[in-house]
Amino acid sequence: MTLLRDERLAAAFDQAARRYDTLVAANPGYHAHLRRSARRLGLPHRGRGLRVLDLGCGTGASTAALAAVLPDARITAVDASAGMLERAVAKPWPPGVTFTRARAEGLAEAGVDGPFDAVFAAYLFRNVTDPGAVLTTVRGVLAPGGRLGVHEYALGGRRVDRAVWNLVCRGIVQPAATALGDGELYRHLRRSVVEFDTADRFAGRLRAAGFEAVRVLPLPGWQTGIAHTVVGRRPRTASGAEG
Repeated sequence: MTLLRDERLAAAFDQAARRYDTLVAANPGYHAHLRRSARRLGLPHRGRGLRVLDLGCGTGASTAALAAVLPDARITAVDASAGMLERAVAKPWPPGVTFTRARAEGLAEAGVDGPFDAVFAAYLFRNVTDPGAVLTTVRGVLAPGGRLGVHEYALGGRRVDRAVWNLVCRGIVQPAATALGDGELYRHLRRSVVEFDTADRFAGRLRAAGFEAVRVLPLPGWQTGIAHTVVGRRPRTASGAEG
């Protein structure tokens, strides 16, 4: 199969939205890993007075992680899938959390304006048509010195990383998803990881897009070498030097 993109991918997520939380809950450490990546943004305690963009929020798991780590921040959560967003909005949220339907490439058209103190993107970049263009958009909505945290399945580059990913997907995830009627989406998700950048290559994309202080940080458990947090910062000055 070819990878799903744009409207086809959003439609597949719409269809799977009702069952999505059930499937991801079976992933050991899923929510704890999101909270770990949110902490790796390195923002001040509780996030008081900060604006944070959750880009590609899905059913709100990443939003919940941000709200847990930064309970005093104002969090704007966006997603392109109406079905996923509907599930997210239906959950209880603190007053500082708002949701908007928007594509990662179309924030301005949807009225999502910066500057944000941080952008968090979980499981997003391997699913967009042009990751470089989205990084440019993200850099544009960040305040000078603003942080980017990417929580992503981006393989570490060893053969065993790819082998474990394929084994888990083909042996566990895809059969369960197929039984629930969401096989096409989860076949796409497996391939999207295999065909995406390695973690180090993705870090190179951040540097090429003008981010500094870029680091690749592994996540623990069975996902070691498979899932990573990649963090970076928009320079405080146009030259990239600290002002």
